[in-house]
Amino acid sequence: MDTLVAQLQRQFRDYTISLYHQGFLDDQFTELKKLQDECSPDFVAEVVSLFFEDCEKLIGNMARALDQTGNVDFSLVGSSVHQLKGSSSSVGAKRVKGLCVTFKECCDSQSFEGCVRCLQQVDIEYKSLKAKLQDLFNLEQQIVQAGGRIPQVDI
Repeated sequence: MDTLVAQLQRQFRDYTISLYHQGFLDDQFTELKKLQDECSPDFVAEVVSLFFEDCEKLIGNMARALDQTGNVDFSLVGSSVHQLKGSSSSVGAKRVKGLCVTFKECCDSQSFEGCVRCLQQVDIEYKSLKAKLQDLFNLEQQIVQAGGRIPQVDI
């Protein structure tokens, strides 16, 4: 049992570090993890889950706004991009946040093609991050179920 826990903890550490090195996460995610304790063991997963719900809603809003060919309200799209940038910043979603900067520039210059391209990229990055964080949370659950503690990972 101890070797299983040690193996899962090592996997967790390595995977977490890879998410930072690949640019999926930044220091804000670390700060968010610090707020989690034994009284609220699912805090980060709950906050991230709300973030992903927000992403889906905002991406849907932006897609609908950009679907109005010839009559796109770039300020509406820009407002949704701004909200997404704030949300992604608050959970440490580094790549999504970075794409939002470019997306906002496209909105400000009213570049339809640029906005469509950015929306596609944001959608891909958000889905990729969601899958990776789900894997991370699954690893956490496996560690706890095996009787171990989630290791502190210093980046």
